[in-house]
Amino acid sequence: MTDTPTLAEVVDLGRGQIDVDAVLRQLVDRADTAAPTSIGFPGAVDLDHTEVMARLGRRLWNNIGDPATDPGGAAHTKALERAVVAWVAETLAMPAEDRWGYVTTGGTEGNLAALHAAHRRHPRAVAYHSTAAHYSIPKILDILGVRRIPVHAHPDGEMDHDHLAAQIRRRPTRAAIVVATAGTTMTEAVDDTDRIRAILAPHAPGGHLHVDAALSGIPLALDGRLRLDPTSGIDSVAISGHKFFGTPTPCGVVLIRAGIRTPGGHVTYTDTVDTTITGSRCGLAAALLWHAIATHGREGHRWRVSEARHLAGYAVDQLTAAGWPAWRHPHAFTVVLDTPPVQVRKKWLLATDGPLSHVICMPGVTKGQIDALVADIHATTHPAGRPPGPAAHPTGRPPGPAARHPTGRPSGPAARHPTPTASLPHPRPPVTPQTIAAPGGAWSADSRTRQAATLRDRDPA
Repeated sequence: MTDTPTLAEVVDLGRGQIDVDAVLRQLVDRADTAAPTSIGFPGAVDLDHTEVMARLGRRLWNNIGDPATDPGGAAHTKALERAVVAWVAETLAMPAEDRWGYVTTGGTEGNLAALHAAHRRHPRAVAYHSTAAHYSIPKILDILGVRRIPVHAHPDGEMDHDHLAAQIRRRPTRAAIVVATAGTTMTEAVDDTDRIRAILAPHAPGGHLHVDAALSGIPLALDGRLRLDPTSGIDSVAISGHKFFGTPTPCGVVLIRAGIRTPGGHVTYTDTVDTTITGSRCGLAAALLWHAIATHGREGHRWRVSEARHLAGYAVDQLTAAGWPAWRHPHAFTVVLDTPPVQVRKKWLLATDGPLSHVICMPGVTKGQIDALVADIHATTHPAGRPPGPAAHPTGRPPGPAARHPTGRPSGPAARHPTPTASLPHPRPPVTPQTIAAPGGAWSADSRTRQAATLRDRDPA
């Protein structure tokens, strides 16, 4: 009996004969098999991008250079890119006369573009970021050669704003670049930009407030809880596209105040202006984002946010009822829980950091998946026949670090929304048959039908 070759063996380009179809089939089969138990990392799975991939996926769409300048030739999607940037900016209440942005390769490029602009604005500035900030932030600041000061984070993931103020006061002659996070990696905490703005206001050398909103930016903007209006004090923001919109290629959007940017130079042979981090840029990503927005509109995406939050609340309730400690911020899709036993983690793709793990109830994750995870945890940690419940915690110890909100307080402005999570409405947008709406319009009925079939297939067997 011959052993089945591993993927590493069959993709080896040094082999004499390569079965391309077998390689592609193995990749798809592996991804399909893992999908029902992959709920630890953020990527929505409810949107259908087939139409864009089928029509545009066989051509190079290159949005080279500044989004406002159309290069020679027709194979670009800059008109769609400009529409996406405008929609995101308007959702964030960013004034049209003072904004600039483009579609990026993801949150990391967005952070790099924004922090590069901040560094050019304040070349001697010191940067401050939370210890709970995304790993790209210290890496980017090191690349730019900016001195950086880590700021303490509370156990729930929110920045310690008192520590930030103390650190800025220690450097009274240096401008301050502050990186706030809207949706930290492990707990989806939101730093309080109102407090940060108040800290920066009396700082004589000035500063720059950037928000890394890769995970929670669009949901909070749709709530009206993240705004870049003139009173916000926020100078730039980076948002991921593949997380909330679930695009099949990594992408994002960066927005920067137009008045603080340094103009780019003209590139003769491409006849474009060089203002972006990357030169050649993926036009397909812009088309995918445009399609996701156009076929759902703001109300459709608000409904997706509401459904995801309700599922996250359900996950906390089910884990708690099974005797497994769990909690979440009121605005969050992320459910923080005590790290499950290794048997569970071998089956389920969860993000784990020592004693804590999380699941993220992104749009498209189902109750069936949550129920299956809870059942696996219960089966692994409780003797046969023992009923679930807090008293039956297998170690007999008090609830662990995830058992309740670690500080007993809300996290940032997003947690102080007057509507309790448990009573968030389910506003199904009005739909007319076979509607394909413009951005801000109704949700496509055909799109919902395709997505419903996709979601049924995602429940673990």
